[in-house]
Amino acid sequence: MTRKKDWVNLIIGFIGSMLGLIVLNAFNRNILMLLPLPARMITMVITYWLIALVPIILMLANKEKLSDYGFTAEKFGKQIIVGVLIGAAMSLVLTVVPHLLGFGEYVSSGKNYTRLWQFIYEFVYCIFAVSSAEEFVFRGYMYKKIFDISGKETAAVIVSSVLFGLFHIFGGSIVQVIMTAFIGAFFCLCRAKVKGCTMFSIIIAHGIYDALITVWAAVL
Repeated sequence: MTRKKDWVNLIIGFIGSMLGLIVLNAFNRNILMLLPLPARMITMVITYWLIALVPIILMLANKEKLSDYGFTAEKFGKQIIVGVLIGAAMSLVLTVVPHLLGFGEYVSSGKNYTRLWQFIYEFVYCIFAVSSAEEFVFRGYMYKKIFDISGKETAAVIVSSVLFGLFHIFGGSIVQVIMTAFIGAFFCLCRAKVKGCTMFSIIIAHGIYDALITVWAAVL
């Protein structure tokens, strides 16, 4: 019965996240740009959590806690440092090197920032919206459900990473979906194998990696 319930929660959670993404994209296209800039900036952070709304509801309904998904407050400073180091290393390999080799257009976000406040906001948005919501859903909620169903860490890594890739199917090509899936698997392995790496570390790493894309696009 428990396994069946986990399957139901996994399916509903993923469908809910995809529906949240569809609603988010529709909102961004039709309403977001009508708002003044300050309100737009705040709204972008809040509305991105639509992708996590259903998993959060399911977590509360099942009386689960963040600690069940790998979150911990122990040695929080170390968690942050580990996340910063992982994010910086990813940025070097996946963004800086391609730029230096002349393939910058393939790793660019398309955001041509020129002002300091834009870069600062990008870090805030990437860490407190994009990476926090996505990591909660995929390396937290989805990973746990898949592990509970299969009892195997390998299955949890592979399936949660594939779902993470599919989640990005509306944002680009199949190549991006595949690359995102590999990045998801890398985050899973970091949490499992890197000493001191936790869910908070992965959130920081993911956010820094995403935000630095705009920095390197402006610098290199």
